[in-house]
Amino acid sequence: MTQSIVYAVPCPEYSRVEGVLRDTLARLGGMERFVKPGERILLKVNLLRPAPPESAVCTHPAVVEAVARLVKQAGGRPVIADSPGGALHKEAVLRHLYEKTGMARAAARSGAELSYDTSTRLVTLPRGKLLRQAEVITPAATADGVFDLCKMKTHVLMGMTGAVKNNFGIIPGLSKVGFHGSHPDRMDFADVVLDLTGYLSPRLSVMDGVLAMEGEGPGASGTPRQVGLLLVSESPLALDTAAAELMGLPRQSNPLLLAAQRRGLTPCRAEEVELAGGSWEALRIPDYRFPSNVRRDLMEFLGPLAGPAKKLCKVLLSQTPKITPARCVGCGICRDACPGKAITLEGGKARVHPASCIHCYCCHELCPQKAVALKRGPLDSLLK
Repeated sequence: MTQSIVYAVPCPEYSRVEGVLRDTLARLGGMERFVKPGERILLKVNLLRPAPPESAVCTHPAVVEAVARLVKQAGGRPVIADSPGGALHKEAVLRHLYEKTGMARAAARSGAELSYDTSTRLVTLPRGKLLRQAEVITPAATADGVFDLCKMKTHVLMGMTGAVKNNFGIIPGLSKVGFHGSHPDRMDFADVVLDLTGYLSPRLSVMDGVLAMEGEGPGASGTPRQVGLLLVSESPLALDTAAAELMGLPRQSNPLLLAAQRRGLTPCRAEEVELAGGSWEALRIPDYRFPSNVRRDLMEFLGPLAGPAKKLCKVLLSQTPKITPARCVGCGICRDACPGKAITLEGGKARVHPASCIHCYCCHELCPQKAVALKRGPLDSLLK
């Protein structure tokens, strides 16, 4: 089945992206297989925050430009859109976002449309497990088809972020805060993004792993890493399964794949994925650094536990955000993005109130100054 095939193709530099994608799509039947003439195709990019391409925070504009050009050549109308976290879904915010991330230039060079539509639609999710309806950005609700253009990155809450997690971006602006507040458990949040992915049903998923991110991702605290890979699949879940295997992310630290397995979704194991372009051994990325809360030994220990014992261990292992005053500029992004209302501004600096923290790490993810550190839980500190 083509849904289980993931093409992992070497691409050492962004100047070669279009040629690599063209050759890869030819093996899938060409872009014409995914786009009909006149169709409006949403290019759902990962634009977490206004960050330059070299930071590896967002989908690189060269990938977006290449896909947009191929869509246009097939007769489609590509539209670039996303809604960043930690900010209102307003036109001024989008304009700054597109300029800073290079999307404006990618659109100008490829002929794609940049969406400044800040309206929203209430949509139904008939196949949703936790979500039966959701308010989403209008471009996601009105597109004829969706392409999921994600980034290979680590993620302090979810272990990694890829094609499935990228679809959480259709929730407008600060409305994302409410979802973190109502679904603070990682497994529940994984179900939320699986529901949104089921609604979008992307026709094609492309992961930008040319310049990836490791360490304390997915925001400014992560570290860019040259990986030199593009991953392409018709299935966002297959793409994430392959990426997790190539990165070496422990399965117990990947709530998305665990939630997919619980639902009976496939493929969510490496053995269910057909990797095209090379073998697992040849393409596996050595010594990929994950967030400090991802520990193979602890995850293997927690795996068999259940009930109160597992819950207690998770509490003792949880990391708590802590503000580094020398870095904090008092911008208020962390405060506005905190679902638990655990952050206040005092004396021009942010302050975290641990008793109210729900450990979603939105503050760490969105802080542009790297001012939010994560303090280890007592059990993790002891074992380390």
